[in-house]
Amino acid sequence: MAFDTVIRRGRWFDGTGAASGVRDIGIRDGRIALISAEPIDADGCADVIEAAGLWVLPGMIDIHTHYDVEVLGGPDLSESLRHGVTTVLLGSCSLSTIHVDAEVAGDLFGRVEAIPRGHVISNIDRHRTWRNAREYVDTLSSLALGPNVAAFIGHSDIRAAAMGLDRATRGDVVPTATEQVRMERMLNKALDAGFVGLSSQQLLFDKLDGVVCRSRTLPSTYAKRRELRRLNAILRRRKRVLQSGPDISRPLNVLSQLFTSLGVGRPQLKTSLLSAADIKARPEVVHAMGPMARLINRLGGDFRWQHLPVPFEVYADGMELAVFEEFGSGAAALHLQDAIDRNELMRDESYRRRFRQDYDKKYGPRVWHRDFFDAEIVECPDAAVVGKTFGDVGLDRGGLHPVDAYLDLLLEHGSKIRWRTTISNHRPELLKKLARDSGIQIGFSDAGAHLRSMAFYNFGLRLLRHVHTAAEAGEPFMSVEHAVHRLTGELADWNGIDAGHLRVGDRADLFVLDPEHLDASLEDYREAQVEQFGGLSRMVNRNERTVRIVMVGGETVFVDDRPADALGHKRIGRFLPAHSNEKRYERVS
Repeated sequence: MAFDTVIRRGRWFDGTGAASGVRDIGIRDGRIALISAEPIDADGCADVIEAAGLWVLPGMIDIHTHYDVEVLGGPDLSESLRHGVTTVLLGSCSLSTIHVDAEVAGDLFGRVEAIPRGHVISNIDRHRTWRNAREYVDTLSSLALGPNVAAFIGHSDIRAAAMGLDRATRGDVVPTATEQVRMERMLNKALDAGFVGLSSQQLLFDKLDGVVCRSRTLPSTYAKRRELRRLNAILRRRKRVLQSGPDISRPLNVLSQLFTSLGVGRPQLKTSLLSAADIKARPEVVHAMGPMARLINRLGGDFRWQHLPVPFEVYADGMELAVFEEFGSGAAALHLQDAIDRNELMRDESYRRRFRQDYDKKYGPRVWHRDFFDAEIVECPDAAVVGKTFGDVGLDRGGLHPVDAYLDLLLEHGSKIRWRTTISNHRPELLKKLARDSGIQIGFSDAGAHLRSMAFYNFGLRLLRHVHTAAEAGEPFMSVEHAVHRLTGELADWNGIDAGHLRVGDRADLFVLDPEHLDASLEDYREAQVEQFGGLSRMVNRNERTVRIVMVGGETVFVDDRPADALGHKRIGRFLPAHSNEKRYERVS
């Protein structure tokens, strides 16, 4: 056989969890043509990759991203590709750009996902050529995609488009019969176009940007039971996925979303819920998540939690931190866009009293641990406070309450004070347990969002490091084959997309990894500019010696962390339509 590329003597993983082994791999016309335990004759092959001592893995899948805006102006999505992620899913958390106009998209994405609203609007205005889901797929397919792309359609997107943003975010308004039918048609047409399913959101601390509806929660949070039931019925009938986030302030809402997956007298509903995490603020909750999922699945459901398999460390510039939206005084400050107004609020003693009361309240549903002794200052014009916590600064200043120390520093330095804390996933033993749990999916990177706060683009590599390091220490908690399956084939098969495997006939979406460099470099702090967002500096990951080669459709896109010349200039990845065993849906004209 003649091959375009031959990979020699690498340790090959097929993505199914089956045993790995040293193989030669022949690639032709973008697909795997031969996998051989014996050396392949590579005569005449212009591209031979010597992979002895290296691992050859299927490209990883990121099931939770917010690249919906970035993909328009930077379709190479290189921050994911360089870490071995060759397929990304758009449209998470009820947010997509299929039907709403640029201004409404700016309101939806700007504050919730911390993507500057002006850049959301300008990018959509500049690139929009679609009017519906099918045309959106055509637009994606015309871009110089780096990785493969699949998508959810957002509930907040179709609700705002059907009802108007103002009516869609009022608690006393329900959709008219016409508006309900319009949402259902939008969903059906998206599924016809190959979308994986519907993403929704019930979490109440995600707030709108803009002016008219500022600080209201996302449109999907206002949906009543009838609306949700009718949309879910379409997903059930068509065997597609519901991705959602519960209202954690109402435990019954969480239980309701779990039991919704059951198929009692009706088809089961594939449900992926945000999120399984070992939260510092509520350390007991994590122990119930896996058992709850397994119980629902034993009863006939098809339910998974999404999980980020690394410590959830976040950074903040001054007050800009999404979890502050979960309590009243934090949301009040983030509501104010003008720095002068915000500073006036922070000087007000009644406001400080409210903030201290919110901070000192240690019980009830919440995400942030509310401990300023667990919040390290990493940058500040006043070098004397760098490396200290806000609690430490309070002690240094005569025993100030940590909240007063924090607000004083913000008044002195504004957004020039940068700090960090770890919100969840801080206990390695529990991360091991979650990584093995069959009721949990690995993937919650939020890639493309919270650009100044989080960088989890290489979450898959960090899980592989955890697995490999434990095995090297003689304390294995799961096999490398199982970990690879969880990051690749398991996610592709559950979501119904053609990805995540490396067998004869599969597309050659793969990466070559050096296990000797699954090391601490994966955790290093780095920043890089986002060209299409006005040069905004965002947090990124860099692991130049870990991932040696990345290929999409048989074409090399990265070598030793260097992008190929064609990346961003040529369409390499493709839109991956979801598939299922659904009966042909008959549309009502």
